[in-house]
Amino acid sequence: MASSTPIKVAVLDDYHNLAEKHFEHIDRSKVDVTVFRDTLPAYSHPKTSDADRKALVDRLKPFSVIFTMRERIALTGDLLAQLPNLEVILATGGKFESWDMKAIGEQGIKVCAAPGKGRTDGKGIGQSLRSLPVKHGGGHPTTQQVWALILALARNVAADDAVVKGKGVKPGWQTELAIGLLGKTLGLVGLGRIGSHVARVGVLAFGMKIVCWSANLTQEKADALAEEAGLPVTGGGMTGNTQKTFKVISKEELFRSADVVSLHYVLSERSKGIVGAQELGWMKSSGLLINTSRGPLVDEAALIDTLRNGRIRGAALDVYDIEPLPADSPWRNEDWDVEGKSRVLLTPHMGYVEEGTFQTWFEETAENLERIVEGKELLHCIT
Repeated sequence: MASSTPIKVAVLDDYHNLAEKHFEHIDRSKVDVTVFRDTLPAYSHPKTSDADRKALVDRLKPFSVIFTMRERIALTGDLLAQLPNLEVILATGGKFESWDMKAIGEQGIKVCAAPGKGRTDGKGIGQSLRSLPVKHGGGHPTTQQVWALILALARNVAADDAVVKGKGVKPGWQTELAIGLLGKTLGLVGLGRIGSHVARVGVLAFGMKIVCWSANLTQEKADALAEEAGLPVTGGGMTGNTQKTFKVISKEELFRSADVVSLHYVLSERSKGIVGAQELGWMKSSGLLINTSRGPLVDEAALIDTLRNGRIRGAALDVYDIEPLPADSPWRNEDWDVEGKSRVLLTPHMGYVEEGTFQTWFEETAENLERIVEGKELLHCIT
């Protein structure tokens, strides 16, 4: 990418204005960095207007290098075809389900990930912020986010906070009884490493029973994940009978039996809407639904209808069909405190947004940008 003019680099969706300081040491006569703190609507979303599509293309077209945070932008084939200058995508994380990797390859665009292991030259400090020895993955930021949401929903934290502060109502006191988690059933839709870490907390902290389901999950796989999480494959139940620590059951049985349902499923065309009106109808009226995975896994219209009519106790969401949430989104505009509706707790996709994680990702990206300037081979390339 040798050039007599500065390499044009776009930093996309830097909500917290954190990235630029990681690039300021790079010779600006060789690199021209533009930081965007806002997100434009997704190019291929059916609700995106032609004007918004044009604005997104116009924003990205001048740049040969794009630095993007995870999948805050969906890089589709239609969009990529209009970006003839694009040569390198520097991306944080390592999974990009919303990107058209085939189109990226056909256009000869390099994609370089940031795996979160730190700079290869040892100059970074980000990894030191994440280097405490946390056995069995309990320190994963998404695991912490899941439990923050479960506990906040079960203990009425947001509702009680609003009442005590008098937000929208006269200052008050307790709203309703909290839900105790001791001995309750935690249902995991999808059981990967994060799901198993979430389950581990439930088992050790609250003595919860763990049930799980996914389309291809076997009991053998679940047993292996229990061992990886530092748990026995079998344990004594409330009656003293031996049972699987992570018990694989049918999808219907999971939704009917779980007190808390948490989603940990990979989004794909097959898994979109994997939780719909039928699954929500199976849930207990006292049940809680937690989604920190991907918004489109849940049929949004069905979930809103369920919550409006108070058919389950509540839902806590960190992910949505469109992100950031549009100003006219029903999640933003519904009065969720009306009596008879379910409790609703919303956070702005914070599952991976953590100081140490970001520090490491940005340092790894800066190292690759240095290599672009110096004409060296790039690191962590997946195309």
